[in-house]
Amino acid sequence: MYKNLTLSMGTTFKNIGKTAASLSLLIFLFSFINIESTQAQDKHFTQFYAAPLTLNPALTGSMPGRYRVSGIYRDQWRGVLDNPYVTFGAAIDVNFDIEFDSRYKDQVAVGLLFTNDKVPEVDFSTNQIGLSAAFHKGLDYDKKQFLSLGIQGILAQRNVNYENLSFDDQFNDLDAFDLGTAENLPENNFSYGDFAVGLNYLYALKTGLVLNVGVGMHHVFSPELSFYEAGADGDSDLFESNPLYSKYSAQLSLQFPISKGIFLMPRVLYAKQGPHTEINAGTNVRVRINDFNNNAIHIGCWVRPVTNNDDGTTSLDAIVGLVGLELGSVSFGLSYDANLNSLSNYQQGQGAIEFSLTYIGSFDNEDILCPKF
Repeated sequence: MYKNLTLSMGTTFKNIGKTAASLSLLIFLFSFINIESTQAQDKHFTQFYAAPLTLNPALTGSMPGRYRVSGIYRDQWRGVLDNPYVTFGAAIDVNFDIEFDSRYKDQVAVGLLFTNDKVPEVDFSTNQIGLSAAFHKGLDYDKKQFLSLGIQGILAQRNVNYENLSFDDQFNDLDAFDLGTAENLPENNFSYGDFAVGLNYLYALKTGLVLNVGVGMHHVFSPELSFYEAGADGDSDLFESNPLYSKYSAQLSLQFPISKGIFLMPRVLYAKQGPHTEINAGTNVRVRINDFNNNAIHIGCWVRPVTNNDDGTTSLDAIVGLVGLELGSVSFGLSYDANLNSLSNYQQGQGAIEFSLTYIGSFDNEDILCPKF
């Protein structure tokens, strides 16, 4: 699913500089920005389980420990832009035991989330800070089944630097875009609120079988993302509504042993946002390093087909490879997206690379589990 960074300013950026970097930027913009008509889309992480608070609010506090600190960094389109498109996320969440009924192990959890999306070439960025809360209800005496409900509130801010943009009327008819512009530009930043809900079911056995299945809804109220306000400057023609589509998602992860110390971990993520649909499907293989601790390595591969593109087609967007390492309470993941769409001609073989790092405090492998990477 492409990320459309829509400004809805009623202008087209026909000429952005003269250098090769500017030409690459123009390719990027036409591929990812439809200024006048396309509605905005979400960021996404390939290692979606390494950023659980962005995946499903119900995963807040779902972990083999008391608290979790995590970070994830995504770098993409380096072959198109001198300064690549980057996405960063960081979160901390913590859970607490409660006793509504001593026969069950219930928990409540809270989490704090921060994300940043940025296109450095035009200095366009989106910052989000969110607060999550979840309730994990134990469903059996053995404390191996949990049903979790989570909610998340977000305050977001969008910003663009007009100094990095050029317009038609700035061209001096000779060799530069050094004139002033008569474009009626709005304020270059604004804020909005957002809300998400999620549900997750966990089933875990001492044999090593673990099932996680969940559903979520983000952007429940479809916040408005236009830089213009309706009727701004007394001219309603400047305003073009640009709501952020509500996103519906479902994720499934399964872990089961295939031999001593080796586990297969298939997972699927389905997401639908407006007319766009994306699927991530594949598997990790988890290999324990020894029998004395929880250290393990991961090797994974999955595919990401995209259906219902802007032109109504279906395409295979990327093939993903991953390696991961678990060292007790610390997990590190590295993945690479090999893009297969038409933009790959301009990427010079470059895709997207992603790093994740997670630390779990008061680590206890018998506690509530959450898939890794």
